[in-house]
Amino acid sequence: MHEAPLINLGLCILRGKEYITKTENILDLFAELGTVKSMDKIDTDILTVLFNDADITNKDLSESIGIATSTCQERVKRLKKQGIITGYQCELDLSRFSGHIEAMAAVKMVKHTEDLADALRDELLMLPEVIQVFHVGGENDFNVHVAVYDTAQLRQLIFREFTSRSEISNVETSLIFEHRRSKVLPSVRIV
Repeated sequence: MHEAPLINLGLCILRGKEYITKTENILDLFAELGTVKSMDKIDTDILTVLFNDADITNKDLSESIGIATSTCQERVKRLKKQGIITGYQCELDLSRFSGHIEAMAAVKMVKHTEDLADALRDELLMLPEVIQVFHVGGENDFNVHVAVYDTAQLRQLIFREFTSRSEISNVETSLIFEHRRSKVLPSVRIV
């Protein structure tokens, strides 16, 4: 019985007119193409700062980490290309809007299939009252974060867009008194 070799299999990849044969260069090429998501401490530091303040300038970001602005800009661009950074959001203090209520609607589906769940999620996200949709495990299938002007609008939203749907068997609505987002990046593993 032969053991499978753990060595380079002599792969040759053409990029432009340059042939790449060294394993580390192949990995660099795959990382460049977005097929390998390798991160180091600098990438993690960038993500930590951006998670806390996505509005920071590239100059301030690079200074806070201690790298050149051009290096910082290229790393952020790579993190976006790899799909690690998927976008930036503007956080609003909805309590500053007159007459608003936030609620979480726990939604249970009659039948839970991937196609039905995806379609429901996409349709709910199109509603102007919906802030976020969480596909969850457990007794319910979705938690839907909504913002409305008053309880009458909340009632109408639940009847019109939730309980009237044949794929939804139950909706339980809870008012949100307060919510905060952590400014601390969850633990990430450096690959």
